[in-house]
Amino acid sequence: MKKVINKNGKAVPTLLSLDTSSEACSVALQYQDQVTEEFETGIRHSEIILAMIEKIMVDNGLVVSQIDCIAFGRGPGMFTGLRIGAGVVQGIAFAADLPVLPISSLAILAQGQKSNKVMTALDARMNQVYWGLFEKDDQGIVQTCIDEQVISPADVQLPESSGWSGAGSGWDQYGDTLVRVTGTHLDNWQAEQYPCARHILPIANALYKSGNQVDATQAIPVYLRDNVAVKRSR
Repeated sequence: MKKVINKNGKAVPTLLSLDTSSEACSVALQYQDQVTEEFETGIRHSEIILAMIEKIMVDNGLVVSQIDCIAFGRGPGMFTGLRIGAGVVQGIAFAADLPVLPISSLAILAQGQKSNKVMTALDARMNQVYWGLFEKDDQGIVQTCIDEQVISPADVQLPESSGWSGAGSGWDQYGDTLVRVTGTHLDNWQAEQYPCARHILPIANALYKSGNQVDATQAIPVYLRDNVAVKRSR
């Protein structure tokens, strides 16, 4: 597909993104330097994800073959949601011969926060959280500070500095414990924050520009609890 050139003279790829790693299900499209998104909460991902993709494509007058790449939240997160998302991405990518960008759901969550330093926690059940620390670089793109981990809220790894914000369902579920443990490192935390597809796009653009896209066989979930190695943190 012919690349759109933005006002800064840079090529803008057409990117489809989706995230099904949490209670929220979302799809976003970057096309002609504009972003549109479909977003819904509730555990109905398998029922709505394909319809959301179809709607966003039709609304923008596109077909899948016109996409340059598909980016998705590869986890950690809800096991069923991750399998649904990876399966949908693989199906579309194989059918249209498209590259993919698997991106950390914790990084996506951090990217969507106003703070430049974010302690992310997604509820992992079993009295554990998926935990990560992220800081935004000079371009406003999150960079990981530690390896992602699944851990008790009382044992999370802390940053060396102060001025951090917290976000994610782990904070909603275990906020009292996390506030106590993070202490003076924490400035505030935001309730009801989810990874969502539009926040994938800044990360995806940076990775796509650097040539980090992979083929559809690598559109696989990262669970952490099953000791799946984290190959890429963004």
